[in-house]
Amino acid sequence: MTASSAPPKPRSFSWRSKAFRNVVYQVVALTLVIALGAYLVHNTLQNMRVRGIQSGFDFITQPAGFSIGESLMPFDSAESYGKAFLVGLSNTLRVAVIGIVLATLLGTLVGIGRLSHNFLLRTVCSAYVEIFRNVPLLLQLFIWYFVLTELLPPIETAMNPLAGVFFSKNGLQFPVPLWSGGHGFTLAGLALGAVGAWGWSRSVRQHLHATGKIRPVVWPALLIVVAGGVLGWLVGGAPGGLDTPEKTELNVVGGGAVTPEFLTMLIGLTVYTASYIAEIVRGGIQAVPFGQHEAAAALGLSRRMEVRLVQLPQALRVIIPPLTSQYLNLTKNSSLAVAVGYPDLVSISNTSLNQTGRAIECIALVMACYLTLSLLTAAFMNAYNKRSLIKER
Repeated sequence: MTASSAPPKPRSFSWRSKAFRNVVYQVVALTLVIALGAYLVHNTLQNMRVRGIQSGFDFITQPAGFSIGESLMPFDSAESYGKAFLVGLSNTLRVAVIGIVLATLLGTLVGIGRLSHNFLLRTVCSAYVEIFRNVPLLLQLFIWYFVLTELLPPIETAMNPLAGVFFSKNGLQFPVPLWSGGHGFTLAGLALGAVGAWGWSRSVRQHLHATGKIRPVVWPALLIVVAGGVLGWLVGGAPGGLDTPEKTELNVVGGGAVTPEFLTMLIGLTVYTASYIAEIVRGGIQAVPFGQHEAAAALGLSRRMEVRLVQLPQALRVIIPPLTSQYLNLTKNSSLAVAVGYPDLVSISNTSLNQTGRAIECIALVMACYLTLSLLTAAFMNAYNKRSLIKER
């Protein structure tokens, strides 16, 4: 005979009930916050009305009247402020996403290097962390900008490290493929190759759990992705047109290009954030119990295989939470781009604010964009954190 469960406690709306008092306190606190916010908004709008300051978001559809020096999408001064904000947001996303990928790779390598048994490698990695972590990011951006705009040769004598690649004070020029319908098949092939690489890594993991035998993952997966792209390229008719930069007497024309301002932000954010990520990775690996190292040594695993198969998977649960904070910091630190003239979201907002006088509206748009990006990044990393948890049998 099973014991019957205890009957639920009846809800009490008496002031003697602690739960009831907690609800009342929270309702009162929320009411006070809402009332304070409403008062501040009303007071601000009233003061703006008295001083003849216009308010509202109607300026979004008005012509911007300014040009943007660097953008992923074409922009003309006759287009709206709304599109100008989109261009600024796309510039912010470009430097933030690429910076996150590069900083993660560099920081992981440096963090593992700090645990190396090689004295020279360990010293170099430690010096990198201590130097770049302790110098303010804004100062580093100024240094990188000086290097890229003053120490590099002028465009007339641009460096040519590779065929079709030119590096000078004007930035980096490089060949880009001429788009055609066949490139759609190439992209589809790369997507199928990525799916195949994921399937291969999954089968390797299952094989490891079933037999204990290790198969290579990285190089076969990379080969599958490349093979998928090549197959799609062949199916699409093997389009091979390239827009290659050509050097003239005074300039370099054609191809793709990135400005010194973009390179300054990308290098500065990557190098600075990677120094923090390196310490996060080092701390995560050292948080793994030493017995795991002994077990890996008993199985005859090399140092590289031990780090990749034993230590890093277990260190992820320690690494991911602070790593998420660094991703958020990198995205928000991209707002320093205004100091070097890169037209990011903050720079576009400042120009719009000066022309329209809509300070509250422009600041609100910037806050909403950064808040959305931060919440999306945190949500993605939290989902990945749950997925990477070690499942106990």
